[in-house]
Amino acid sequence: MPVFGVARFERFFRLAGELDVDKDDLKRFSDFVENKVYDLLLMGQATASANRRDLIEPHDLPITKGFQENIHQFRKMDDAVELKPILDRLATYPPLDRQPSGETETWLPEIVGGLGLALAKIMKVIDPEVKNPQTQHWQNAMRIFDELM
Repeated sequence: MPVFGVARFERFFRLAGELDVDKDDLKRFSDFVENKVYDLLLMGQATASANRRDLIEPHDLPITKGFQENIHQFRKMDDAVELKPILDRLATYPPLDRQPSGETETWLPEIVGGLGLALAKIMKVIDPEVKNPQTQHWQNAMRIFDELM
């Protein structure tokens, strides 16, 4: 990830959860995003298939109310952070049987931003005093996501 991207991610996590992250954390975040975007698209693919459609539409993705609120909050926050161009690069996924529609692909960076915001909030719920998340914080937060998504 380019240096300018690291600085923006650091700012994003400070705004999202008053967390100080480093390059190792950003690698963890990248891996987390890759897995969760794939999980969302996999479930969206099942919905599209059940509805006999070839493309995964935004409404096929299992976006909960709370997750939707984090996406909306990210949109407001992104004006200050300008992270969306970087998230475009993170919003990748392996080949699927059904491809996301153009509208779905356009929405993926905001989904990634919502995931990041939710992740920071979950770390603060796990440990309200955390400032510099350690491996255990990341593992616990990701485990919660794995149970829910």
